[in-house]
Amino acid sequence: MRQRWRSASSSRAGVPLVLPDPAIEVLGSNMGLLGRALVTDGSAQLPSGFWSAVAVWVERPQVVNKRLCGARLEAPGRPARGRAREPEDSAGPDRGALEAPRAPSSDPDPPLEDLFRSLASADEEVLRFVRGTGEAKPRGASPEPEVMLRTLIPKPSAALPWPAPRREMVVRDVFNGTVTFLPLEEEEQRLQVKKNNIYQIQLRHNKDEEWYISMLAFSPKRWDSDGVIYPKSSWLGKELLSKLSKWSVENKKNEFKSTLSLISLMKYSQIYQELKKKYKEMVKVWPEVTDPEKFVYEDVAIATYLLVLWEEERAEKGITEKQSFVDLGCGNGLLVHILSNEGHPGRGIDVRRRKIWNMYGPQTQLEESAIRPNDSYLFPDVDWLIGNHSDELTPWIPVIAARSSYNCRYFVLPCCFFDFTGKYSRRQSKKTQYREYLDFIKEVGLTCGFHVEEDCLRIPSTKRVCLIGKSRTYPAPEEALVDKQRTQYIDSRQSCAQIPHSEDSSCSSSGSTIETNHCNHHAYLNYLSDESPEDQFPEDERKVPQENRIWISGFQPRDKIEHVRNCASLPRDFIDHIVLKVANLLLNEKQQNPKDPFIGSSKTWNRGGSLSLAEVANHLDRETLQRLKRECGGLQTLLKNSHQIFEVVNGRVYIRDWREEKTAKKNQSEAKRRLSSEAFKTRLCWFFMHHPDGCSLTSESCPYAHGTQELRQSQILKKIKQIH
Repeated sequence: MRQRWRSASSSRAGVPLVLPDPAIEVLGSNMGLLGRALVTDGSAQLPSGFWSAVAVWVERPQVVNKRLCGARLEAPGRPARGRAREPEDSAGPDRGALEAPRAPSSDPDPPLEDLFRSLASADEEVLRFVRGTGEAKPRGASPEPEVMLRTLIPKPSAALPWPAPRREMVVRDVFNGTVTFLPLEEEEQRLQVKKNNIYQIQLRHNKDEEWYISMLAFSPKRWDSDGVIYPKSSWLGKELLSKLSKWSVENKKNEFKSTLSLISLMKYSQIYQELKKKYKEMVKVWPEVTDPEKFVYEDVAIATYLLVLWEEERAEKGITEKQSFVDLGCGNGLLVHILSNEGHPGRGIDVRRRKIWNMYGPQTQLEESAIRPNDSYLFPDVDWLIGNHSDELTPWIPVIAARSSYNCRYFVLPCCFFDFTGKYSRRQSKKTQYREYLDFIKEVGLTCGFHVEEDCLRIPSTKRVCLIGKSRTYPAPEEALVDKQRTQYIDSRQSCAQIPHSEDSSCSSSGSTIETNHCNHHAYLNYLSDESPEDQFPEDERKVPQENRIWISGFQPRDKIEHVRNCASLPRDFIDHIVLKVANLLLNEKQQNPKDPFIGSSKTWNRGGSLSLAEVANHLDRETLQRLKRECGGLQTLLKNSHQIFEVVNGRVYIRDWREEKTAKKNQSEAKRRLSSEAFKTRLCWFFMHHPDGCSLTSESCPYAHGTQELRQSQILKKIKQIH
């Protein structure tokens, strides 16, 4: 069971969370303080901010402990009498300090209830530690704490490919400002508390705006660290405590759900490691100009998510046949390739063919075609439509899925902001642009008649929230009525796009609508009326849509040929002229470290000084600047493209020193080092050719060729030639 802990507050009368700072010695001779942080709460975030921070550690421990895949809250505890309540309303009469909650009837492990009760009655030393005070309180002195069961799921590794998850009790006591973690271990088929690794996070008020957050261990001298589930106790007292202290006073609300909230973490972790190992060779042969590590492992993660999602769907429906799919705007096609290899029949469609398509083989079906929103692009026999960073097709994917068939579902991962015709225009100033756009795509799905679910993927991207439409909100016989509403909604969006909007006149799903007959698209976001579809529409409107019916005018797919405007298409002699001019300007500036000896001689190597981009621009003529302005990024892009010669940091331009780059490469990943070695000596060294002191590196250590005799062919070019 997944349940999010809500932030607790002590503002209610009768719940005195503000307590004096206790002496640690009274907890017992074996108990000890691992760390304590003094927090200044200038924005009145505490104590609720503390419970929000604790919730992150409880629900998403992988945020701090990178060796974990995640956690699953299996069975929230319930009070022994009556229904579970929120912490701020949990005052109750005559309850034991740690009276065991009754396990839900669906709990697969009934002995846990006995474990709770035995802990409350048999081990008073542990009980005092859980309560966070030196003395056991009498019954009825405070409301009982909330008890939850947490399963920690470690990441697979080469040393431990199938690590076992571990369970623990989490006891949150808002009255006393403590949350305690009691690890469980199985002995003779019975679960017992692993006392060595019991620890507690504690909040205490000091004075005015000052609070203490403490990390305590029940038995610090006997702490048993495995380096994964149980880090060293010093890590708890430093790293974890530091994070919790920071989060407790941050006035920052997360707009999105926690990652992988809709699927099994265990299955995801296992399948991801299998696919990562299976497709890691793609990094070595990636022929595109994009970063292979990012794109390969991102598509592996997306494929893993879909495979787990679809596996769980088959289990829910009791079917064995794997789902079919179409990836609209498939790009490099790697996601299609992985899903097809894993047994799902499908294909990808994109307006432009990519170089890497030829590497996949005939089993990966990829089509070069411009998709338009009309009846020619419906997929009645397909189970799922995928939109992975599908740009202008993103808002259309729920529509295409809805009109393809009643059983068609969709998965969309929005990135760039597009409306039905053209760029998306912001209409809600109280949200981030990303959150507003996600709400718009969700609104489209709801209008199309889907139950829309939201989840957050684990991918190396800032845009990682996906929206999923798995089922419909209406019965199949009402398809004609709902399709009429879809059409009205799409038409209203087109009218909306033609009207300028002010920030306080919002037509988003959470704001007030603009008072105009042309933009009131919320009029179509209502529930179906009690009238039947036959009563609402004339007979001619209930006919099957005509073939090739155009759904909207003004939609423009991407051009088949991508126009590059990043200074790469400028003439080579024009670029070389600017590069040489800027380099001479920097070399004439005061040197940064004139005492630095030039390799192999007693003289110094001139690193030059630095100039701001504005200062560099002042030395270029007007015609040159205008020519650069027509390119995306202008002067800054050209200088950044000249990576071998310059580095641009915080708006200032420097000559690159490759001795520093050589040192930094030691920390690079294996894949990046391999790519660097494949590009070794494939281009001439600019410094060897043009710098007055020559290159700062020797010929053997410089990644560029010192003369044409050292040039070698790029391994990537060889692979591309082999493909063709």
